[in-house]
Amino acid sequence: MTPMQGLVLHALYEEEGLSAGELGKRLSLDSATLSGVLDRMAESGWITKTAVSADRRVLNIQLTGKSQNCREKFVKDTEALNQEILSIFSTEERLLLMRMLKDLRK
Repeated sequence: MTPMQGLVLHALYEEEGLSAGELGKRLSLDSATLSGVLDRMAESGWITKTAVSADRRVLNIQLTGKSQNCREKFVKDTEALNQEILSIFSTEERLLLMRMLKDLRK
């Protein structure tokens, strides 16, 4: 699994059933980049892509049993990695970093 695929899983763990467009907005990815990532994830069995009946151009992205089964470990490992990375910063530095990251997302 690539880091980008991990970001997609994390977003879907937070809210399953997002459209590809909604997912792209949340991850700040253009449709061409996201399309390739989603294709590879579907081929590997991590997600399914289903066209929405009202508009066949809109794809609904769902987690598979494979991705649901590793959810707890994925979330736990991600949180541990985040804690390890942030541990080198003081409390003030962490707050500043979080503020700057939020500003970047805008």
